[in-house]
Amino acid sequence: MDSYKKTIAELLEFAGIQLNGSAPYDPRIHHDQFYRRVMREGSLGLGEAYMEGWWDCERLDEFFYRILRANLDQKVKGNLKLLWQGVKARLFNLQTKGHSKDIIVQHYNVGNDLYEKMLDEYMMYSCGYWQGADNLGEAQENKLELICQKLKLKPGLRVLDIGCGWGGFAEYAAKNYHVEVVGITLSVEQAKLAKERCKGLNVEIRIQDYRDVDEPFDRILSIGMMEHVGAKNHREYMKVVSHNLKDNGITLVHTIGNNASYQYTDPWIDKYIFPNSLIPSAAQLTNAMEGYLLLEDWHNFGLHYDYTLMAWLERFRMAWSGLKKEYDNTFCRMWEYYLTCCAGSFRARKNQLWQLVMVKDTFKGDYKAVRSVNQTHSV
Repeated sequence: MDSYKKTIAELLEFAGIQLNGSAPYDPRIHHDQFYRRVMREGSLGLGEAYMEGWWDCERLDEFFYRILRANLDQKVKGNLKLLWQGVKARLFNLQTKGHSKDIIVQHYNVGNDLYEKMLDEYMMYSCGYWQGADNLGEAQENKLELICQKLKLKPGLRVLDIGCGWGGFAEYAAKNYHVEVVGITLSVEQAKLAKERCKGLNVEIRIQDYRDVDEPFDRILSIGMMEHVGAKNHREYMKVVSHNLKDNGITLVHTIGNNASYQYTDPWIDKYIFPNSLIPSAAQLTNAMEGYLLLEDWHNFGLHYDYTLMAWLERFRMAWSGLKKEYDNTFCRMWEYYLTCCAGSFRARKNQLWQLVMVKDTFKGDYKAVRSVNQTHSV
């Protein structure tokens, strides 16, 4: 056994994983250079090797869960590529208006057909709220209702949805709460479908950067947007929200959360899934809101993202026979790898899912937090 293989085998033992073992979470290696590649290139090499068919694993989600619970990600550091990611993030603003479009081109414009088949009816590409839910559709409707109730929506309010996706929240809020919604996105594909689904409702969909908004709103929210804002822009985001939020308004941020503060993301995720993204920490968010917004409520339901990702994976696999006409096998392996490594991360509590409710210091009244969803759409 060469030194690379021996080292990896010994590390995996800490996680209860055996190379070429019989358990569903044991990796089966098909290429002799796998071990050298992983030791030299870290997570980027591991992911690319999977995409190229160098190894397989029946339960990738459990493989990642066990690795992350054993903190093997801290024992095997990446090479200079990872160091460069950190240096680059410290020196440059990777989420400028120009760079913000990188993720749109690579991820959200990949094709509405993929997302229509993988997601729920409202096409919510963010964590569902599984309290009392039996399936993905119910979990996502619960999440939409939870957000509406946390925002205290009522007829006639003007709402800004930053990073509106395919218009799922805008449609739900306008239809059930009779509010006016302005949804902004940088994705042409998302905007096109959002306009179609919100036709006939009091909804305006724009292709616009959040930093260019300059008008008053009663409520402002973002769902799965903060992960793309970047540490250098967190305060700018809070400043923009505070500037556009009316004195007695309420704002909500729904975001993945990191247990520690970083300036860079995982190299494989950065290259293939979410370029220039960054999962914020609690410290980064609270520092950003200081002087602009007051925190009223902080809700963590990170384990719900594990359930959501596994539901997406099931739907993706069921739809693959039709999708493979447009996407090749490498894409399929990449997408399954992405969904399962993220599921394992939430299962291991390495990432969280937070909903923050904030107001300005001019807010009047007593804000009451919401946890149980009331589906009566009471306003």
